[in-house]
Amino acid sequence: MSVRTFIVLLLALVSAIPLGAGDRKKGPDRGMLEKMEAVPCGAKQRGLSGIGGFWASIGITHVNSDEKLCQEYLLRTDETEYHIRPVDNKHPILLPIGHEGQFKLKKDEMFLRFDDSDKKTRAYKVVAETPTESDNSDRNALTKSADKR
Repeated sequence: MSVRTFIVLLLALVSAIPLGAGDRKKGPDRGMLEKMEAVPCGAKQRGLSGIGGFWASIGITHVNSDEKLCQEYLLRTDETEYHIRPVDNKHPILLPIGHEGQFKLKKDEMFLRFDDSDKKTRAYKVVAETPTESDNSDRNALTKSADKR
């Protein structure tokens, strides 16, 4: 009788543990798009000075240069701030500032999607990543308490 009771309790315990609890995949991260800035990302040069010393010796050194500006967004999560730029610089899409989006990171690229807009996933290059201020204040509090000891 005790063996049967042990087996019944063992089966009840095993059925109470959810199967595959550790196999759940983490969903996409979420972040708030805080702001957009136009930052210099190169110069467009036209002219003859790039041809070399031959043209400079003749006296032709005229160059037209225009500073090229790119969109740079600040995406803030609970732990990190990401500065991102569109991968497609020729046809950048304006993103909705102040909206929350889903993203996935792969190496130095971020794949970002907003549910409120057209629901397309677009690729962005991560140019900077910094921890948020709350993480810095926690670290400062820890170092101050360590200094007092």
